[in-house]
Amino acid sequence: MKLTEVESEMKKSVEATQRSFNTIRTGRANPALLDRIMVDYYGSETPLKSLANISAPDASTIAIQPYDKGSMAQIEKAISLSDIGLTPNNDGSIIRLHIAPLTSDRRQELVKLAGKLAEDGKVSVRNHRRDAIDAVRKQEKNHEISEDESRSLQDEIQKLTDKYTDKIDKLLAEKEKDITTV
Repeated sequence: MKLTEVESEMKKSVEATQRSFNTIRTGRANPALLDRIMVDYYGSETPLKSLANISAPDASTIAIQPYDKGSMAQIEKAISLSDIGLTPNNDGSIIRLHIAPLTSDRRQELVKLAGKLAEDGKVSVRNHRRDAIDAVRKQEKNHEISEDESRSLQDEIQKLTDKYTDKIDKLLAEKEKDITTV
C-alpha cells in the first residue's frame, strides 16, 4: 500500500464533501445549488448544467437560459420535483428562481445537514485509513515488511487521516458561517 494512493483517496473524499456542501442553500443565489438536478431530456437523464447556461445575476436570483428552448418544460419539471424547494418562473426564454431569505429554523436545519455531510466525509476518510492499515498489517503478516516499517507506515496513515479530517472540519466551519450569516 502506497501512502500517495491513500492520500489521493482521502483528498477525493474531501473534494466530494466540498461538492456536497456546495449544494446547500445559504440564502444567497449560487448556481451550484442546481448541480445535482437531472433533467429527462429526450429519454435520458442529463445534468441541468449541460442543458442550460446558469447564472446568478443578483444575490437573490438564479437565471437558467436553456440552449434548446424546447427543453424548458422538462427543466421546469425537474426543478419543481427536486429537493431544493424553489419554484421556477418561466418567461418564455429564461427560467428564473427567486431565492427567499432563510428563516432561523431553516438555517439550523441546514447547519445540521452540513454537519451530517461533514461526518459522512470523515467516515469516508476513516474507511480509507482502515483499508490502508489492513493492507500494511497483511504485508507485515506475510513478512513483506518489518514490524518497525509497519508501525511507521501506520503512524503516517494516521497523520494523513488527521490532516484530512481537519480539512473537513474547516470546510464545515466555513459552511456553517455562510449559512448562519444573514
